[in-house]
Amino acid sequence: MKFMEVIADLLFPPRCTFCKKLLKRGESGICSVCINSLPYNTWTKAPKIEFIEDFVAPLKYEGSVRDALLRYKFKGVTVYARTFAKLVAKSVSEELKGKYDIISWVPLSSERLRQRGYDQAMLIAMACALELDDVAVETLKKCRDTDPQSGKGEISARRANISGAYEVADAELIAGKRILLIDDVVTTGATVSECARMLKLGGAEAVLCAAVAYSGN
Repeated sequence: MKFMEVIADLLFPPRCTFCKKLLKRGESGICSVCINSLPYNTWTKAPKIEFIEDFVAPLKYEGSVRDALLRYKFKGVTVYARTFAKLVAKSVSEELKGKYDIISWVPLSSERLRQRGYDQAMLIAMACALELDDVAVETLKKCRDTDPQSGKGEISARRANISGAYEVADAELIAGKRILLIDDVVTTGATVSECARMLKLGGAEAVLCAAVAYSGN
């Protein structure tokens, strides 16, 4: 460990992403208690999402997972991206290896990016790509701001809210490629479905999705 990293750990001891307790020596991002007790998804068949060929999400969106993702997304705790990325990368390497050509993410609008100061899905995607010895590249732009999807109950309302909000960033880049989209949370799948629809219209061969957590049934 580098000297400055040692000093940083002394001044700001690393804590578990989920329970926020101090980490012990040898623990990284997640304490030994949480790593054995997190609400992992154990489905034998991934939930079906329109326009998405395959989907993985290591965790259920509940309890300490939900709390951690909310801190990450709205409280600026960007250091969590690395922990989330490791979990996602493990699922991707186990279940989606060889199925994709490009790693990308579900982007924020420029307005939301200015408000938040960072794109939470992009940070996870980039850290995930590093874990997989790959790179993450921009494939989509969010061309208009939308109301938060969390405020829309029915999937039809979510689809209407997000319809036409995305555009392909570089059609030549995605032509004939299989795209792996990274997001923080998937609920009904309306957002990633719209992203996948636009990517396919833009020439992508297939779209897969990986998220930190899934809040569906």
